[in-house]
Amino acid sequence: MSVVKSPIPDADLKIVGEALQGALVDLVDLALASKQVHWNVIGPRFRSIHLQLDEVVATARQHSDTVAERAAALGVNPDGRAATIASGSAIGRVPEGWIKDADVVQIMVDALGAVISRMRERIGATEEPDPVTQDLLIGLTADLEKHAWMFQAESV
Repeated sequence: MSVVKSPIPDADLKIVGEALQGALVDLVDLALASKQVHWNVIGPRFRSIHLQLDEVVATARQHSDTVAERAAALGVNPDGRAATIASGSAIGRVPEGWIKDADVVQIMVDALGAVISRMRERIGATEEPDPVTQDLLIGLTADLEKHAWMFQAESV
């Protein structure tokens, strides 16, 4: 049952809903993974990486809310429950314990790369059925790509 009726035809709404739900899962997990390594980073670049991770968390949280609200506005129930996030994310397992700064950089390069790759697929999938959602995905992907660039520049 949906109390919100979308102007998008059902077949297109299914594609858009899946893209938004997938984006939500990846963004929530990106925020969680970034916060986990933020708490556990050690090494000579601790402070700069620690602060940089806060920026990624803020970006992921902001965009996850925007994505979830777009889904709800279209009559698609966003699902941010822990089990849903754990089973559907593109981000690999984050190690437990203290993590050296260079390892944190590589974890973030990999995590952002995985999320960006899936976002770009969603951008393509939503082009025809809903350019509004596509625009939202383009904007958030640009923000993620900026973070990816900054972490990649640190990994050299």
